[in-house]
Amino acid sequence: MCGRFVVANVASELVGVLRVDVEADELPKPSYNIAPTSQVAIVLDSIKSEPPVRRLEVARWGLIPGWAKDRAIGARAFNARSEDVEDKPMFRNALIKRRAVIPASGYYEWKTTDEGKTPHYIHPADGSPLFFAGLYEWWKDPALADDDPARWVLSCTILTRDAIGRLGSIHDRMPLFMDPDFADAWLDPTTENVGDILDAAIDAAPDMAETLDDHVVSSAVGNVRNDSPELIEPVE
Repeated sequence: MCGRFVVANVASELVGVLRVDVEADELPKPSYNIAPTSQVAIVLDSIKSEPPVRRLEVARWGLIPGWAKDRAIGARAFNARSEDVEDKPMFRNALIKRRAVIPASGYYEWKTTDEGKTPHYIHPADGSPLFFAGLYEWWKDPALADDDPARWVLSCTILTRDAIGRLGSIHDRMPLFMDPDFADAWLDPTTENVGDILDAAIDAAPDMAETLDDHVVSSAVGNVRNDSPELIEPVE
């Protein structure tokens, strides 16, 4: 799973290779302890434009499907298993029409041993950005009036797959990493062979995972109120 991640720069600084056309006015500030239900930056291709316009938007982390009665369901849908996302009603339509990429500097995972759980910070060794495959949805809050601009909520989820190799020794799941080429095809709303692209990304992710570095960090990351650069510093 991926339950905490880091965006150490303003997201607009991470997505240059994805060729974003339009950026939201107020992007989230850098954060070293992003948790589900937080506001995060996502990249998507607008399906209402021809040709599609690539946008950097702000979304609530935790997918809220259009049929949901309230937003609480999103707190449980911050990850989606890529192996069966095509079969899940919560994610199936988004996979077909509303795919996203979530940029990050790195993420945290907890390794379980006989002594307890130890947090690791996992990140590219060269400091380059990570791109997580994701899905997004627009949800209309029935509790708000039609003329209230807050009635439409943009939300997202991060896809995961089974972890193997070194990352598999830390946790049995990892985000579905994408390189810029996969990300381009993934974002394109006109793509018809989405299942093929998803399968190819699942197959390619382990090679990308082997390029990542990791180190043990302070248990302070377990408290969502803690948010400082010290959280990603290595500890003994």
